[in-house]
Amino acid sequence: MSRFRSLLSLLPLLAVACAAPATDRRPERPNLVVLFADDLGYGDLGCFGHPIIRTPNLDRMAAEGTRFTQFYSASPACTASRYSLLTGRLAARSGFAWVLVPSSPRGLHAAERTLADELREAGYATAAVGKWHLGNRPEFLPLAHGFDEYLGLPYSNDMLPPRWPPIPPLEGDKEVESGPDQSTLTRRYTERALSFIDRNRDRPFFLYLAYAMPHVPLHPGAAFAGRSPRGAYGDAVEEIDWSVGRILDRLRRLGLAERTLVLFTSDNGPWIIKGLDGGSAGLLRDGKGSTWEGGMREPAIFWWPGTVPAGRVERAVASTLDLFPTALELAGRPLPEPGRGRNGAVLDGRSILPLLLGRGAPEDRPFFYHGPGHVLHAVRLGRWKLHLKTSSQTGKEYFEGRVPLLFDLERDPSETRDLAAEEPEVVARLTALAAEHEREVAEHGSFWDRG
Repeated sequence: MSRFRSLLSLLPLLAVACAAPATDRRPERPNLVVLFADDLGYGDLGCFGHPIIRTPNLDRMAAEGTRFTQFYSASPACTASRYSLLTGRLAARSGFAWVLVPSSPRGLHAAERTLADELREAGYATAAVGKWHLGNRPEFLPLAHGFDEYLGLPYSNDMLPPRWPPIPPLEGDKEVESGPDQSTLTRRYTERALSFIDRNRDRPFFLYLAYAMPHVPLHPGAAFAGRSPRGAYGDAVEEIDWSVGRILDRLRRLGLAERTLVLFTSDNGPWIIKGLDGGSAGLLRDGKGSTWEGGMREPAIFWWPGTVPAGRVERAVASTLDLFPTALELAGRPLPEPGRGRNGAVLDGRSILPLLLGRGAPEDRPFFYHGPGHVLHAVRLGRWKLHLKTSSQTGKEYFEGRVPLLFDLERDPSETRDLAAEEPEVVARLTALAAEHEREVAEHGSFWDRG
């Protein structure tokens, strides 16, 4: 009996030991995998509340990792959001249009430093797979911006004849065919991602997989077409879920799971004007193209067994801008000075490593919502969001087009109750932050502006 009591006395200590975070054992240079959906809505995954679309692999990823409920894309548009993800900079600094088309004369400037540039210099193997959409000339493509290899489409899967030439699938910067069978894209991208992981299992790697869908037109693979009760949109999402499952399973099988940080999120909100061919922002207002919450707040899951806490919900505000400095910190690539890259460019993100490790939220900072033409539409600080301009692809004028509008997003994430008249001091404070931000962006300009 005394021995039993002795064992009981050790249980609290054992519990503490078992619950202690494994962060001190994380590898010095972990792998990084970014899985980037296209036009996926905040409410389109089972773990974010969708009642019909089946996403068992993403649901498991959330159960084994941390789900962020206030995670933002830096833009509600395809091109701009990808620029920000890869550079840690707001697309208002890019010097190119909100959405590039095949004839666009500009793309990702040669002076920009991407996450792939940084990680390759740190000894990582780097690969981009899928949609690029940052310019389709050789000097704008992935191989010119830090990636060792690339397979994918240079722009959106809806930029089709007769308005545009057939989409050229690229291997590196060479066209390998004309007008691909889009129903094979998710499978082909997944196979290339698995091959890259297999080939680089013994060194640190960065894999950026940007799916073509559920952007319209929807072309789910033959094994998924007609299976989802949500129709073709559900088919496309469920095939992406399958792809995520294959990639996580391969990391587990190769013994790489505890050495790899994986992020799943989307470039912007759902294309709601497409009806059933578009997705759902859940309880959030509006969708793609707008700076309402449905346009920019995205489902986000971070997975890193043994390091990122399992089954956790993180409610702090974070964004795709934060991936760049976070990854650099993990790879041992310190920035030369706060808020600056090695090229002297302004960085808009910050490391969210403390959030990923479950060590608490950093101090509040403003988040800026840029709409069409990179125009500042809204600013958020803490619980408060102030709209100075509004837009919607639906053409709706919410609140009769009145601005400014102020919302308490902690209590009202659907942006239903305007509090501007009740909180004039908050309106004044956020208006001043917005004006200062616009001055700063105009002052620094873009690399294109410098000639």
